[in-house]
Formats: sequence, structure tokens, C-alpha cells
Amino acid sequence: MGGLSTAISPFSAGLAARCPRCGKGALFQGFLAVRERCPVCGLDLSRHDSGDGPAVFVILILGAVVVALALWVELRWEPPLWVHAALWTPFTLGAALAMLRPLKGVMVAMHYQHRMGEND
Repeated sequence: MGGLSTAISPFSAGLAARCPRCGKGALFQGFLAVRERCPVCGLDLSRHDSGDGPAVFVILILGAVVVALALWVELRWEPPLWVHAALWTPFTLGAALAMLRPLKGVMVAMHYQHRMGEND
């Protein structure tokens, strides 16, 4: 384990969508596809899979937030159901897309950090 590997926080690397080893190379190729290798340090990123973890976290976090906000709106203003549909559908879709990439980046970086002895 080199000093460079432990100096980079998996949260900062993941949220910035950067390589978990060097912190400089782009982690993604496209919106959610993880690159095969880091273009800067050559780390094999194909071995670091996040699986369904990011989607599960998005569902759980966003579900709790949307339900709490919808209940608050309902109790405060009692709008018709179409208002809820008009409010929460675009909010949920936008927030899910905004959360998915950073969470996937963090999970890939955490996977790298916790399997560091097997990485290089």
C-alpha cells in the first residue's frame, strides 16, 4: 500500500468522479459507465464494481425525503392529487439522476479503498 492510495478520501474522489487512487483521472465514461482504466495512473477500474448499491441508496434516501415532503405539503395545503403528481414526479426523477452518479462514484472509491491489497 503506497502513501498515494491512502491520501485520497473515497468521498472526495467519488463525489468529484475521479480515480480513487490518483484523484486526477476521470472515473466515468459517459453518465454512469465506469472506465476500464484510469487515464492518468492506469488503475484497473473494471475490478471495482458498485453493483446495485447506489440505486438502493437513492431509493431509500429519496423515498424518505419525498414521503416526508409530500406529507408536509398535504397537511399544510391539502392540494388535489394532481398537484402531488405534478410536484413529486419531476422532483423525484431529477433528484434520482442527480444523486446516482455521485453515490456510484463514492461506492466505487470505497470498494477500491477496502480491497486495496488486491488492487495493484
